[in-house]
Amino acid sequence: MRAPDCFIDTNILLYAVSTAPAEAAKTEIARSLIQKTQWGWSAQVAAEFIRAASSKRNIAMSRAEAAKWVELWMAYPMVSVDGTLILEAAALGERFQISYFDSQILVAAKRLGCELVYSEDLGHGQKYDGVQVRNPFVSSS
Repeated sequence: MRAPDCFIDTNILLYAVSTAPAEAAKTEIARSLIQKTQWGWSAQVAAEFIRAASSKRNIAMSRAEAAKWVELWMAYPMVSVDGTLILEAAALGERFQISYFDSQILVAAKRLGCELVYSEDLGHGQKYDGVQVRNPFVSSS
């Protein structure tokens, strides 16, 4: 199996399902990413999506509805969170002085063979142990 082109973080998926007019531009970009790229994700991202999608006022989705999105997206490669990933994420977070959960995203991406993570949470253009972060909402101009 070929490695996905990129790893998608939770915030990208949240924008993809958003119906908030103020987020329309980000929604369009996020939807394009998930529809036009071969992407992967992790169990952490799935869990974060369900929690955030069912608690954010601008999404107003039930847990059951959020779970349906997760079920649909399970067609894409997903990394499980196991003990080794947890320890690697702790070490990476310490090394780069980033949050534990952000480092868990990076380790999961690397485990999938992704060299690119789309996220709004980490430094745009920053490279962490061979994995580069790109904020798709940052203008390229």
